Amino acid sequence: MEYIIEMNDILWRRENKTILTEVNWQVARGEHWAVLGLNGSGKTTILNMINGYIWPTKGTVSVLGKRFGTVDLRELRKAIGWVSSSLQERIPYNDKTESVVISGKHASIGLYEKVSGEDEGRAYGLMTELGCSHLIGRTYQTCSQGEKQKLLIARALMSEPKLLILDEACNGLDFLSREALLSSIGALAAKPEAPTMLFVTHHIEEILPVFTHSLLIRRGTVYASGRSQEVLSSEGLSDFFETPVHVSWQKERAWLSIP
Repeated sequence: MEYIIEMNDILWRRENKTILTEVNWQVARGEHWAVLGLNGSGKTTILNMINGYIWPTKGTVSVLGKRFGTVDLRELRKAIGWVSSSLQERIPYNDKTESVVISGKHASIGLYEKVSGEDEGRAYGLMTELGCSHLIGRTYQTCSQGEKQKLLIARALMSEPKLLILDEACNGLDFLSREALLSSIGALAAKPEAPTMLFVTHHIEEILPVFTHSLLIRRGTVYASGRSQEVLSSEGLSDFFETPVHVSWQKERAWLSIP
């Protein structure tokens, strides 16, 4: 089986404090995963490790078939798209929306390269695909939170990544904006040519049917991983959150409530 991500027996310590321990996780090609955990659980640390920004104290990491220690991580990162709320704050407010998208090809904040017709056409196509072509010609600062997230996803796709990480993509969105963004993400993930996607969230109701697998992280270790329908159960999540919860499934999405 071909794996996009392999993390084996990962241990990571910082300043004599253990942050990750016994992390074992494999993502096979063709799978889309949701990653769920409370604040401080270790999700961001795992993402930083996947991107090669930190190295395990112990264990091995391979991403896109490249084992760390045998590959130039700067080159590897070019094949990984990472969309996070922190990126929104770094984008110049006066940049045109299409410039924001095109800058993803060069992994730059701001556009400093000459734009080709091909790049411009690809940017417009991605914006259309994600339902934000109406933003062409506008400045980034005039866009809503949900529109900015769509632009950043389009930006990440400009470099044709093989792995796309959506880190709390729905953070700060109202219900309607959240559902609109999730609809675009679902359509993207369902495409045969879509990159492998990791959807990082605090909220199980955001986990779409296309995210067929889920990873639960608690206190720096893997609590559970596997098929979402099996992992996201009332019994399992009650133990995971250490409080009684009830999970109901509607249209292949899990919804959480407290009895």
